[in-house]
Amino acid sequence: MRRLIYICLFVAIVPWIVIGIVREATDDDTAQHYFVRAVFDSAANLTQGEDVKIAGVPVGVVSDLNVTDDKKAAITLRIDDTNFTPWKTDASCTIRPQGLIGEKFVECEPGSASARPLSRIASGDGKGERLLAVDHTSSPVDIDLLNDILRLPYRQRLAILLSEFGTGLAGRGGDLNQVIHRANPALRETDKLLAVLVKQNKTLAQLARNSDKALGPLARERNKVADWIVQANATGQATAERRGDITRGIDLLPATLRQLKPTMADLDKVAKQGAPLLADIKAADRSMGPLIHNLGTVSEAGRKSFPSLGDALERGRPALIRARPLIQDLRALGKQAAPATDSLDKLTASLQETKALQKIDDFVYYLTTATNGFDSVGHYLRAGLVTNQCSGYFLRTASNCSAHFYSALGSAKAATTGNASLSNGSSSQSSVSPQGTLLQNLLGSANQPGQAQERVQGLKRLRQRAATNSPALKGSDEPLLDYLLGSGR
Repeated sequence: MRRLIYICLFVAIVPWIVIGIVREATDDDTAQHYFVRAVFDSAANLTQGEDVKIAGVPVGVVSDLNVTDDKKAAITLRIDDTNFTPWKTDASCTIRPQGLIGEKFVECEPGSASARPLSRIASGDGKGERLLAVDHTSSPVDIDLLNDILRLPYRQRLAILLSEFGTGLAGRGGDLNQVIHRANPALRETDKLLAVLVKQNKTLAQLARNSDKALGPLARERNKVADWIVQANATGQATAERRGDITRGIDLLPATLRQLKPTMADLDKVAKQGAPLLADIKAADRSMGPLIHNLGTVSEAGRKSFPSLGDALERGRPALIRARPLIQDLRALGKQAAPATDSLDKLTASLQETKALQKIDDFVYYLTTATNGFDSVGHYLRAGLVTNQCSGYFLRTASNCSAHFYSALGSAKAATTGNASLSNGSSSQSSVSPQGTLLQNLLGSANQPGQAQERVQGLKRLRQRAATNSPALKGSDEPLLDYLLGSGR
C-alpha cells in the first residue's frame, strides 16, 4: 500500500517538474527583447520601471538594478522600440532628474551608424544582454547635494575634505582624472571638442584671418549693425505677438504646398511656352525703351486728364440715362434699317463703278448747253411756248382738255375748241393743238402701226439689258433696273 502511494506521488509530481525545467530553459527574455546592461558609478534614487528616453522620446524602461563586484551600479535597460536598435559601441547614457520630487530617468544615445554593435555578455551576470561600459555612462550630482555643502556643518566638513584632498590622492592623479571625467560629462565632451579643434587648427587660423576681414567692414558700419539689431529685436517682438498665426501658417504650409504643386507645374509649362515670346521681346528691346519712355509721358498726361474725364462722366451721366430710350430706339432702327443700308451700299458702289453720277452731271451739263443759247444780245432759252386752251391754269379739271398725247378725241376736241375760241376773238387762247407740233413730230401719232411696234421692241430690249447684273452688285441675283424701277410685272 505504501509503495502504491509513492508511485502515485511520483507520477503526479514528475510532470510538474518536467514542465518547470522546460519553462526555465525556454524562458529567455533576451530572445524576445533588446536588453542593455549599462554600468554606472552611482544610480541613486533610480528605481525599477523608470523611463529610458532617446532624444526625449520614451523607448523602454529600467527592468532591473544590480551591484557589480567592483561596487558599481548595473542597470538593465529594456528597449521596446525596435526602431532604436541595435546600439553601437559609441553609445552613451546618463541619469537625469525627471521631476521635482526626485524621480530619475535614463537618457541615452544609441550611437552612430558607422560604429560596430554592442557585444553580448557570454556568461555570468547579465548573460545575453549588451554591455555598455562605465566609461560610456555618467551620473550627474543632484542639485540638493550641491545645496547641502553650503549649509553648516557640511561647509566646514567640505573645507576639511579639500584640505586633506591632496594627501589622500597623492600618487593617484590618473584615477582622479578618470573619476572627474566620469563625474562630469561636460569635461569629457570638452576634451573631445579640444581634440577636434587641434585637428582643425589650420582651418581655425584661416577662419580667424577671414573673420578679421569680415569684422573690419562691420566695425566701420557698426551704427548700421546696431540699428539692425534694434530692428531685429522689434521684428522678434512683433513675431512673438503673432506666434499663433505663424504656427497656424506653418501647419497649413504642407497642404498649401500640395495644392501649389499643380500650379507650379502649369507655370513651368507657361514658362516653356513663353520662352519664344521673351526671345522676341529681347530682340525688340531697343524699340521697347522709347515706348516705355513715351508711356511715362502718356501716364503723366493721363494723371491730369483722367480726373477731368471722371468729372465729365459724372456730369454727363444724367444725360446718358435720359438718352437711353433714344439709344434703344436707334438700336432698333439700326437693326431694321440694316437691309436697306446694305442695299444702299451696293447701289452707291454700283453708281461709283459705273460712273453714273458723272454721267448725270454730263447729262445736266449738255442739257443746259443745248437749251441755253448766247447771241449778241445775251443768253436765251431754246424753248417753244405752246399756247392753247389747255395751257392755262385751272383750279379744277377741264373737261375739254386731255393729258394724253395720242388721244385723237382730245386732240380734235381741243383743236376744235381752240379754233372756236379763236373764231370768237378770244385773246387768251392759241390755235396750236394741246400736244404741240414739236412733241407731235418727236413721238409720232398713236395711229401709226410701225411706230407702235418699234416702241414695244425698244421696251423689250431695255428689259433684256436690265436682266444682266450690274458689276457693282457683285453677283447679286437682283437686276439693277428691277431694283430701281420695280420688277415690271
